[in-house]
Amino acid sequence: MQSFTRPLVRPLARAPLRLAAQPCTTRTLYLHAKPLPTKSLNRLHWRPQSSLAFPSVPPQAYSREWWTRIASTVGVVAAGTVGINYFLNRETREALRPYEKEYLHSSFRYLGLGLGAVTAISIAMHKNGVTTRLMRANPWLVMGVSAVGGIGSMLGVLYTDPDNKVQKTLCFAGFQAFQALTLSPLLFLNPVLLARAGLYTAGVVGSLSWIGATAQSEQFLYIGGPLMAGLVVVALSSLAPLVLPVTAVGTLALTQSLSLYGGLAVFSGFTLYDTQKILAHARAAERGLIKPDPMRESVSLELDFINIFVRMVQILAMQQGRRK
Repeated sequence: MQSFTRPLVRPLARAPLRLAAQPCTTRTLYLHAKPLPTKSLNRLHWRPQSSLAFPSVPPQAYSREWWTRIASTVGVVAAGTVGINYFLNRETREALRPYEKEYLHSSFRYLGLGLGAVTAISIAMHKNGVTTRLMRANPWLVMGVSAVGGIGSMLGVLYTDPDNKVQKTLCFAGFQAFQALTLSPLLFLNPVLLARAGLYTAGVVGSLSWIGATAQSEQFLYIGGPLMAGLVVVALSSLAPLVLPVTAVGTLALTQSLSLYGGLAVFSGFTLYDTQKILAHARAAERGLIKPDPMRESVSLELDFINIFVRMVQILAMQQGRRK
């Protein structure tokens, strides 16, 4: 819009005064020809006018909304846990033996250590600008390096002898670093959205792990084959946008839904399977058939957690985009 100008005051006859033209806006302060005293100027309080009036919301309203969301989230997680337990775990097993319990707890301690390391490394990379440089680099190169490094370090953790603790720990640390390299671009999203996705993921993985630990022995080990078939379908649907043309909108939407919600179901099933697999390995290690390796067991659970978390972030981001 064009800004029209005019002089603020008219020059006096006895004392000619030359003033530059000022734009006539709502923030212009008009003065008289006779200057005001300094005390009067100090007492003068001027507030710029605004064409928009925002209603004042008391802080108590935000607090009530925050606690309402927390209560509803906890209620949903609790109700989902009870429902899943009712349908999947009607017949529970006896209490875990001490060795089984300690082996399971050790595996979950390594899981917590790995997730904490991934979070810390991702935040450090984001603050130091590494994530921005990765986003500007060749995406295929970044994807290839992270995939090769992640798979290689994971195989190092899986197949290194548990007695070789130095090499196994280095492979475990490298695995966390490559996972952080892959997940660090998510930090460009809203931190509230990431926190909600993390909370939902912790609820899903925690409840399914508890169900797998309290269910009858080897009740969910038979689903390993169907889960691998579902994983192949989810992987192919994730690669569909690279093969299908852009004009196939309906097919792309179907493959995206299959990758998101199908992947969520598949990795939830893997959480049940991996938890019971840990208990089966604990019983075998107790009898001396295999060496105990909680670090190896934690890698499977960590991959389940990360894949569920990424899909939770995508689903919440899509819901937030529809509301705008």
